[in-house]
Amino acid sequence: MNNLSSISVFGRMSPILMILMLSDLILKGVALYKSAKKDQKIWFIALLIVNSLGILPILYLIINKDIVFFSTHSSKKITARKQQRK
Repeated sequence: MNNLSSISVFGRMSPILMILMLSDLILKGVALYKSAKKDQKIWFIALLIVNSLGILPILYLIINKDIVFFSTHSSKKITARKQQRK
């Protein structure tokens, strides 16, 4: 008997694995978006090619963080940071 016909692609995948896959997809998407927006071609290609289970996107987002979320004065902070870099 052939039992392979009863196995589906996402058949009995654990919820933890699904959460990890979704978080990896989200992190990779955000990191790719930011690297493309900043015209960082090497990071974009590395993030696109290397599947590192979220490690590379997290590393990129930590190294290249410059946006303060949920702050009422974030535009002033970003402007000040850009002026300091020049």
